[in-house]
Amino acid sequence: MTIRLRLALQFAAILAVTLLLFSLVIYFSTSQARQESFTESLFDRARIVAHVYLDGTGRADDASRASYRRYLRQFYRTLPEEEVRVYDKKNQVVFREGQTFDVPLPLDLLSNVREEGREVRLRENYRQTVGMLYRDKDRGDFVVVASSVDTDSREKLESLRRILATGLLASFVIVSIGGWFFAGLALRPMQKVVREVDSITVTDLHRRLSQADGYDEIAHLAQRFNQLLDRLETAFAGQRTFVRDASHELRTPLTVIIGELEVALLQERTPNEYRRVLRSTLDASRLLKDLTNGLLQIARASDDPSQVPLTVLRLDELLLQAHEEVQRRNPTCRVDLEFGDVPAMVRQPFAVRGNEALLLSAFLNVLENACKFSKHSAEPIVASLTSTATRVFLEVRDHGVGMTEADRQQVFVPFFRAEAIRTVPGHGIGLPLTSKIMALHGGTIRVESELGHGTQVWLHWPALG
Repeated sequence: MTIRLRLALQFAAILAVTLLLFSLVIYFSTSQARQESFTESLFDRARIVAHVYLDGTGRADDASRASYRRYLRQFYRTLPEEEVRVYDKKNQVVFREGQTFDVPLPLDLLSNVREEGREVRLRENYRQTVGMLYRDKDRGDFVVVASSVDTDSREKLESLRRILATGLLASFVIVSIGGWFFAGLALRPMQKVVREVDSITVTDLHRRLSQADGYDEIAHLAQRFNQLLDRLETAFAGQRTFVRDASHELRTPLTVIIGELEVALLQERTPNEYRRVLRSTLDASRLLKDLTNGLLQIARASDDPSQVPLTVLRLDELLLQAHEEVQRRNPTCRVDLEFGDVPAMVRQPFAVRGNEALLLSAFLNVLENACKFSKHSAEPIVASLTSTATRVFLEVRDHGVGMTEADRQQVFVPFFRAEAIRTVPGHGIGLPLTSKIMALHGGTIRVESELGHGTQVWLHWPALG
């Protein structure tokens, strides 16, 4: 079922229920009001009949009494199928007017009237019976019972039922048609959004939805979708750049390997020459392996954080491990470690939640970069680890070649190499990888550098406390 049809049916159903309840209230209110009005009419008839009986029977002769009753009968008999009876204190009928019915009157009605003063009873087919106690100081108490059929209410209520049923049906049809029409108008912008979304392909991610200007729900949806397209466009552009740069970097060592092997196969060579070719090929293969591992680590660091296992780690222990590995790889590089005081309220010093392999890779990248770019500096590299109640900080300072401000702004772009360090071996993936690892752990990385005056790198993590 389409949203348009569902909305039309819902509007029609809501209106139908509302009108049905409203019609029932009108019908039963009208029926009750007419019933009460007819009841009062019957009581009025009962009072008139009581006057007729008492005044008529108090006249001097029979002819006068009969003439008086005929006169009053023409005055008060206006109800259909009316019958009025007057009962004395022995519950005997002493006077009767109107149509005569042989149906006996229930004795409990007479007793209830004598006790309560009046009584109303309803029968089927709109017939109503009322009884009232009429007191006369000279002749005692009488019970007057009047009954009649409320034909006027029966006709009016039947007409009201037809009118309400017809109006309800017509309203349902009109609202169904109107709901279908207005639902189509309301959903027309959505249909336009669907057509525009269907027309966007991977080759034109720069396009955006045109319904984003406004404050309604469809405009909000279009705005969110445009934001999604922004992220997709950025991701696709980054992926294309990454693949292009990775292909370029991988091609260099592969070209060296292929060139060395082709030259070695051109003619017979001495064992020493073959060993030189093998050493050159091995160096290029190691370079290729390092580059491939770096690319795999970048891919892993870009994973969904929920898919990366995290445990509680001590960054001071991890820093000592990274320091030992850096000294093994770079024996001539001097790296001094400094550990700051831990606040008294911190129960786990330098503790964070993280992935040990990824954080160790981030430490190694920062420390090895400092070693590579400060080989000719007499000053040692200093790695300082400090902590507060909420954050853990690692600062790595070197006194190497540094970089310009323009180069510093590009250090997190994969495969970017600053102009001042083009001659230093590397692939330009260390800091981009570290940035992704820090983002994966909810941390940040910041780089400050000045050409000829060294570089400072800050890593920040949320602390466990």
